Amino acid sequence: MPMLSHHDGAGSRRVREGAGLVTLALVLAASSVPAFAQDATTSTGRLNSPSARQSSEAANKAGQSGPVQPKSAQSGTVQPDAAAASQNDDDLQAGKLDVPAPPADVTLPEVKPIIPDDEFNRSVPKLDPEDDPELDKPLESIEAFEQRLATQKPAEKAADNTGDNIGDKAGETPGEKSGQGAARAAAADGTVQSAADAGAPATASSAATEAVGQAPARDPELNAPLPPIDQFEVTPVQFAESEEASKDTEVAYAVRVDGLEAADDATDIDLKSEFKSHSALKKTGKAANIAMLRARLSEDATLMQTVLASEGWYSPTITTRIERNRNGQEGPPLTAVITVAPGKRYVFSDIVVKADPTIPPTLIADNLALKVGDPIIAEKVQGAEAQVALALPENGYAFAQVGDRDILLDQDTGDGAYTLPIDVGPRGRFGGFTTAGDLAFDVKHVAVLSRFKKGELYDSRKVDDLRKALVATSLFSTVSVEPRKTGESAGPDGTEYVTLHVQQDAGPPRTIAGTVGYATGEGLSAQASWTNRNMFPPEGALIFSGIAGTRQQGLSSTFRRSNAGKRDRTFELVAEAFHNDYDAYSAYTGRIAVRMARDSTPLWQKKFTYAYGAEALITGETDYNVDTGTRDRKLYYVVGVNGQAGFDRTDSLLDPTRGFRFTALVQPEATVKGGFNPYVRSRVDASGYYPVTDGLVLAGRVRLGTIQGAQLFDIAPSRRLYAGGGGSVRGYSYQALGEQAPDGKAVGGRSLNEASVEARYRFGTYGVVAFVDAGQAYREKIPQFNNLRYGVGIGGRFYTNFGPVRLDLATPIDRQPGESRINIYVSIGQAF
Repeated sequence: MPMLSHHDGAGSRRVREGAGLVTLALVLAASSVPAFAQDATTSTGRLNSPSARQSSEAANKAGQSGPVQPKSAQSGTVQPDAAAASQNDDDLQAGKLDVPAPPADVTLPEVKPIIPDDEFNRSVPKLDPEDDPELDKPLESIEAFEQRLATQKPAEKAADNTGDNIGDKAGETPGEKSGQGAARAAAADGTVQSAADAGAPATASSAATEAVGQAPARDPELNAPLPPIDQFEVTPVQFAESEEASKDTEVAYAVRVDGLEAADDATDIDLKSEFKSHSALKKTGKAANIAMLRARLSEDATLMQTVLASEGWYSPTITTRIERNRNGQEGPPLTAVITVAPGKRYVFSDIVVKADPTIPPTLIADNLALKVGDPIIAEKVQGAEAQVALALPENGYAFAQVGDRDILLDQDTGDGAYTLPIDVGPRGRFGGFTTAGDLAFDVKHVAVLSRFKKGELYDSRKVDDLRKALVATSLFSTVSVEPRKTGESAGPDGTEYVTLHVQQDAGPPRTIAGTVGYATGEGLSAQASWTNRNMFPPEGALIFSGIAGTRQQGLSSTFRRSNAGKRDRTFELVAEAFHNDYDAYSAYTGRIAVRMARDSTPLWQKKFTYAYGAEALITGETDYNVDTGTRDRKLYYVVGVNGQAGFDRTDSLLDPTRGFRFTALVQPEATVKGGFNPYVRSRVDASGYYPVTDGLVLAGRVRLGTIQGAQLFDIAPSRRLYAGGGGSVRGYSYQALGEQAPDGKAVGGRSLNEASVEARYRFGTYGVVAFVDAGQAYREKIPQFNNLRYGVGIGGRFYTNFGPVRLDLATPIDRQPGESRINIYVSIGQAF
């Protein structure tokens, strides 16, 4: 039986090695066929010559895919010129061939290399004819190769074919294979001849007619030269997307945690809730596929290990799996299961603090709230170390540094030996100040803002207080205060002076502000102001403001010096002119006032406040004339002094939720016209706040006022006492309560009493308020507490970072003729 055609070179070791090297060279060259072919055809032009075409045809017949051959193999067909002969082998390395770019209208997919060019080049051995002379010989044609193969002696072929014939049949012995028919060779025209036809000796089985394997193809296109690269058509690769891949492949799942109960019961926190709050799986959910579900499960296993470690279980065993629910079982088809074996809970076996002695000696121990035998809980350890880091600077150690802890765990016993290094540094006392940067004021004014004196024991809380005071000036873009060592002895106790360095970065000193408000009886009003907060350093501000509204208009200028010679003390000088046109009176007023005060601000609320000053005003006001029954304008000259004291124990200036306030005002003054008519105006305000829940606050207030020493109509209408309006008794117009003149307008009184109760409920940045107000003004100089008028209403609140914006709607109870059914009040801040 004839065999498949078997090349002599494939069977012998020498030929196999040579063919292997040639094949490797052809593979290297094939990786850049288009580029090399273009270079060979268009750059050198050698393949256009007849000899080059013959060489190319010979190469094609030898089974090559193009004219690219190892340089030594081409020497028998194409003689290179001098430049080509000296071409270095490195020019043929991967990544170094000049590969033209694809046509501009073609987009090829990006394919990342599997092996970098440099690594590939280093791995390929160089081909040198000195190592194998066969490499420098010209390749024989396919016809010559087949002729030689057909005339080879059967014995030689049998020796080479032993164990190597790919056409071996199962059960055949070497003798059987060597006795098969003679090999058949392919003729040049593509037909297959027997060995006898080719003139070769026949074997005993030469009569067999089995066809020889796949003969070399005879395709004229293989002999044609390659087309130029600029005419090579590239068809973009299109990636087919299977229909199933585009379908929704989400899988639903549930989550179950097993084995956590014992650890959960042993802690003060809910471990399951802590785990679920950060879980990637959550209680139930969906994943795009099983791989994503497993990724989430792996992530949650790491999370569980972290949660347990934070509570002292440092060596738990955590396993995960995905269970498929049985058919008919309720719930999602898959369940992600995390099984926990917490193991031992580690406890402190030893607590060692490496630090120099302190004063008092137990300063660190008293603030490091860790005990031997306690579980090693991360939050408690961090909290204890933070407390030490705060306590040391508060007790004189300005430069104390808490080092990195070390906890040595014993897996056999569950013990943890805790070591904490602390550098306490020198114990210090306050020294002087230094400042640098873009200065808003000098170092002398920095000292005015401090609440400590030189020589006092260093306390970081007082340094923080100074920093807040600097921020409250609103004069800085950035400002910082940091302690610096001096090395200067502060006394026989071994302490050293500490200098505080203030780094200033002055901000824009000018501000433009505006407000808009509305209230029934007061009408709509808009106020704008321009301020230069540091026109007269330090902190000397000049303020111009104006108000325009339906019932009031005016202009004012104010000089204000904050922290005037003392922390939190403010000096003001005011000059203003305004017009008020209310139902009770109409007034054109000019006023000059001076005031020294210690007031609260939204940024700096104070427990105790005070104010005192003096004022003088000239005002022309309308008042009811009993004799004529008309309202005539009179001119009043008023001078007086005033004093105010306040005590505030609330938690916020504009939006208090707990605590109480108390304020008392006394204003001795006199009307000067045709004599001196003195009187004293007094008022007392008190309010309290009680949080029922986190969102619900009950608030209440009372106000009492009196004027002693003058008759009602001897007092300028604007200096009398009135009730009604947004800051008094809501549900009534501004100044509408009290004794009424025959024309139906209030004339004011010499005393008043007011009270309000509010229920304030807040949810997020919004809130609602229900309120009841009551009050009245009286002709008598002592509040009578009778004939009270009531108003009820509801309001809305929008909470901002500078305080709530309020809108209140109120209606009077037992409404009288002429009184509005609905009264509206809009302003900033709570009503009280």
